[in-house]
Amino acid sequence: MSKLLIHPDKSSSKIHHVTPQTAGWSYVGFEVHQLAAGATLSAETGGSEICLVLVAGKAAIKAGDQDFGVLGERNDPFEAAPWSVYVPAKSRYEVTAETPLELAICAAPGTGAHQARVIGPDQVGQETRGKGSNTRHVRNILPEWEPAESLLVVEVITPSGNWSSYPPHKHDQDNLPAESLLEETYYHRFNPSQGYGVQRVYTDDRSLDETMAFGDRDVVLVPKGYHPVGVAHGYDLYYLNVMAGPKRVWKFHNDPDHEWLMKA
Repeated sequence: MSKLLIHPDKSSSKIHHVTPQTAGWSYVGFEVHQLAAGATLSAETGGSEICLVLVAGKAAIKAGDQDFGVLGERNDPFEAAPWSVYVPAKSRYEVTAETPLELAICAAPGTGAHQARVIGPDQVGQETRGKGSNTRHVRNILPEWEPAESLLVVEVITPSGNWSSYPPHKHDQDNLPAESLLEETYYHRFNPSQGYGVQRVYTDDRSLDETMAFGDRDVVLVPKGYHPVGVAHGYDLYYLNVMAGPKRVWKFHNDPDHEWLMKA
């Protein structure tokens, strides 16, 4: 089995727990919790800034000395843009599920330079990229033009039978302005949930070249290389991306073999 493909832990409410140590990289941390109504989760942020994304369900959220009340309005990630909360480093947060809750915790290094804040659906920039069978719908939760120290967070809806993160691109060189170095996680969901997709992660020299069939609630790690995604006909795909690196800029490089598609 690929070390880049992580299946959910169905024996625990913490179904995913990715750290820089477990992933073998330096910046991105990622967790997903499935909380029953009434359950509470709290933690110190330490040296990490955090973005709490309500993938599905409602929750009462506190961050630092602020009480943001009950947030969330979608029952699944395909319905609408999300509610999220940014929590700085050197702080803490508390989440109490008001309904069954699917909570993603996105993490990257921080110093506490920004204030905790709610990121509501009206603040999430939405755009459609591509055309034909390359069409996908992007929700920018924490893009590079919004305040944060390391984190970049985005949701993408890819319709049935389409390709996404395509043409293949990479961001694994600290070589601005041409390209930025960003580690990345993909958290995948399907509608209907029995769907599946395929993700390839490969480098120019093919020292890394893996193709993985992923299912609902799987995580794919992208430490480097190109990373296109395809979804089977009949199933819509949602994924939540978390990226971080030495500089908070998303500057990618297309695979030269497939870059002609950008002009086709």
